[in-house]
Amino acid sequence: MPDLTKLYQAILNGDHKTAAAVAREALDAGMGASEILNGYMVPAMSEVGRRFECEDYFVPELLLSARAMKAAIELLRPLLAAQGATPAGRVVIGTVKGDLHDIGKNIVAAMLEGGGFEVIDLGADVAPAMFVDAVKERNAQLVCLSALLTVTMPSMKTTIEALREAGVRNRVKVMVGGAPVTKDFAGQIGADGYGENAAVAVELARKLVSVPV
Repeated sequence: MPDLTKLYQAILNGDHKTAAAVAREALDAGMGASEILNGYMVPAMSEVGRRFECEDYFVPELLLSARAMKAAIELLRPLLAAQGATPAGRVVIGTVKGDLHDIGKNIVAAMLEGGGFEVIDLGADVAPAMFVDAVKERNAQLVCLSALLTVTMPSMKTTIEALREAGVRNRVKVMVGGAPVTKDFAGQIGADGYGENAAVAVELARKLVSVPV
């Protein structure tokens, strides 16, 4: 049986090749995808988040760990779906219309996935209608809006209004974040929460969809 502490360490160290290789070995050895994910990968990303909050890790480390997590979870995703594994929640995430920046959004998406969420990443420069369509089609519980430019922050409010006009605002929680975004701004536009960084975003997402932290 493969040593899955190597998978844990590979994610902490941002070693995507080792992470994928150990995950593959574990699957080939007959280990369940849920056991691998919840026993080793989710705890690893939780530790990454803790280190980021403590300023032991910075954005480069987060990006590398996110890449390692993604490399391993790509192998698990088909098996998790086949087993009917229930995710912590289904999240639609994207950078709002007019904003092409996606590094922060990508980190949050990876951290959410590492936290056991199913993530539908719409990318950058996402129109409000695309968020609405994704919520309807994928039955999401959470919408995460990102903006790095001050001039694109109003697109967050427009997107929330579009969700309301489409009749789906009451069935999703909306979380916002990005360098210029503040807690006060989140409240002003009617968002349900504000994540100041990727680690906080995962913790907040769990609270918003009522998953034990």
